[in-house]
Amino acid sequence: MADLMKGKRGLVMGVANDRSIAWGIASALAAEGAELAFSYQGEAFGKRVEPLAASVGSDFLVDVDVMNDASLDACFAALKERWGTIDFLVHAIAYSDKNELTGRFINTSRENFRNSLSISCYSFIDVSRRAAELMPEGGTLLTLTFQGSNRVTPNYNVMGVAKAALESSVRYLANDLGPQKIRVNAISPGPMKTLAGAAIGGARATFRHTESNAPLRSNATLEAVGGTAVWLASDYGAFTTGEVVHVDGGFHVLGMPQAENL
Repeated sequence: MADLMKGKRGLVMGVANDRSIAWGIASALAAEGAELAFSYQGEAFGKRVEPLAASVGSDFLVDVDVMNDASLDACFAALKERWGTIDFLVHAIAYSDKNELTGRFINTSRENFRNSLSISCYSFIDVSRRAAELMPEGGTLLTLTFQGSNRVTPNYNVMGVAKAALESSVRYLANDLGPQKIRVNAISPGPMKTLAGAAIGGARATFRHTESNAPLRSNATLEAVGGTAVWLASDYGAFTTGEVVHVDGGFHVLGMPQAENL
C-alpha cells in the first residue's frame, strides 16, 4: 500500500458489521496506515465491532450515545487522553423508525421527524464541534449521505429530509472550520446492501434498478467508498471541502432510466 494515511489517527462512528459502509471506510483507512478508534452504541454492537477493530489492530473502542452530551464528552475526553489530537472523524450514523420508511412521506410523525433529524443530522454538527477541538493542525470530517436528499426516492421519506439537512450542514461546517484547515465533506454512495439499507421499504428493488440503469451498470462497492474516503482524508484531499462526492456508478446524473429499461 502507499501509506497515504500513515501517522494519522481518527475516530470511526457507525460500524454495525462487516458489510457496513463505515467498515468499508475503516478498513481502507487502516490499509493505508491510519490508526483507528471506533465508537459503538450498546453491548450488542460492541460485540460485533470488537473483532473487526482487532482485525485492523485497534483496541480503542468507546460506547457512545450521540443523543447524550455526557456520553459524547466522555468519548472525546478518551480520545484526548490517549492521543491528544486526531486527524479525521468518520460519521456514519443515521436513524429513522423502520415503520416510517415505507409508504407516504406525508404520514411522518412529529416524534420520528425530530429523532431522525437529531440523530442523522445534528449529531454530525455535535461531534464536529468536539472533534475540531482535537484538530489544532487541521483535519478531515466525513459523513455519509444519499441521493434521496435531493431527488424523491420511494420509501426513503423523512431520511431524505434529514440527509438534505446533513448536506447543508456540511457546507456550513466547511465554511466555519475552513480557517482552522479542517475540511468537511460528505460521500454519497448509491444503494448498498447494508443493515441500514435493508430497513428501507423496497430496498432490493431499488438496488436492482440503480444497478441496471447507472452509467457504469453497477452499484458501488465498499472498497470504492473506502477509497474515496482515503482520498478525502489524506493529504491529496487538502483542497476539497464542502463537497458531496457521489460514488454511485454515475446514477445521480440520470434524468430517466436507460432506454432499454423504459
